[in-house]
Amino acid sequence: MKHLTPRQAWELLQAHPDVLFVDVRMEIEYLYVGHPPGIVHIAWYEYPDMQPVPEQFVQQVLREAGSPSRPVMLLCRSGNRSLAAGEALEAAGFTDVINVLHGFEGDLDEHAHRNTVNGWRHDGLPWAQF
Repeated sequence: MKHLTPRQAWELLQAHPDVLFVDVRMEIEYLYVGHPPGIVHIAWYEYPDMQPVPEQFVQQVLREAGSPSRPVMLLCRSGNRSLAAGEALEAAGFTDVINVLHGFEGDLDEHAHRNTVNGWRHDGLPWAQF
């Protein structure tokens, strides 16, 4: 698995629009916290179960990707869920998986706040919110 900073991920997406960009956060995060443009939402887990079902996730990504050889880039809140989701994709035979480090909201700062240290939004990259 490759690991890219948000800025590196954005640059790769601009140079290679064929990359499948997947947001693995819960739907409420995707909708109300915000998300990058052009991203496909496939949750790693959802409320209220809060338990991943890797086989289901892999099948949903495969339907979107069309092939396990298509590059797939994963984004979550902080980079942890996307890492686990990427490992599931690799275990299922995906050959080009990319994890976005620090995720959409970034790591916690000394006050337990996000969006102040790193992450997609912190880096000023494009995003939308409902």
